[in-house]
Amino acid sequence: MTETQTRAGQPAEQKAPSQYINYIFYKLDPLWRRLPEEEREAGKREFLEAVREHSGEMLLRSYSMMGLRSDADFMLWRIGYDLDAFERMQSAVMKTGLGKYLTVAYSYFALSRRSIYVGEHTPGFENRQYIIPGEGEFIFVYPFVKTREWYRLPLDERQRMMNEHMQIGRKHYPTKNNTAYAFGIEDYEFILGFESESPEKFQDLMMELRESEASSYTELDTPIFTCRRRDLAETIDLLA
Repeated sequence: MTETQTRAGQPAEQKAPSQYINYIFYKLDPLWRRLPEEEREAGKREFLEAVREHSGEMLLRSYSMMGLRSDADFMLWRIGYDLDAFERMQSAVMKTGLGKYLTVAYSYFALSRRSIYVGEHTPGFENRQYIIPGEGEFIFVYPFVKTREWYRLPLDERQRMMNEHMQIGRKHYPTKNNTAYAFGIEDYEFILGFESESPEKFQDLMMELRESEASSYTELDTPIFTCRRRDLAETIDLLA
């Protein structure tokens, strides 16, 4: 049985529509900072207006990465049910004065899906059937791939290891894991977004998870992005 299959014998349930999950990372061209202030202010206003115009059909959060990585400056986390809305927003923002100086450094796309490792009565936001963002100041985003050996293990054996994995996660509440499934639609199997109050609290969780048995079946869990939640206007102002 694979991650995408249900347990044998489980009662059938109505399938909820999947959410589309996108983490899109932007890098600013340094030439932007050499433009006259009036031109930069106009470009930022155009960008903000384009986002507002096209974000009504999705949940959108913005995060600054200024000073945290060299390959991306800010990130937009988008959750919705209409891929056309994602496409329309991206097209609109790249046509703005600011957008002409932005490059998409990374973009991760995945779907919400119920986890096979939790009980059928677990609330949807905990069983990954749908994603509801929390209130953490930081989010730590990275792609994730399990080894092929993991999928050859009996389900009961994987369940035992995942029980330990989930118990460790509960110890570090309110750090919250948002797992999205990327099988077949991305270069990875999962895209993970951990919301947390601080880098220290997230690091505590990750150091303990490294010692769990399930961790030995990890094939890839990089690159990892530390993102700080900011209002979009504030995020854009930080660019210069």
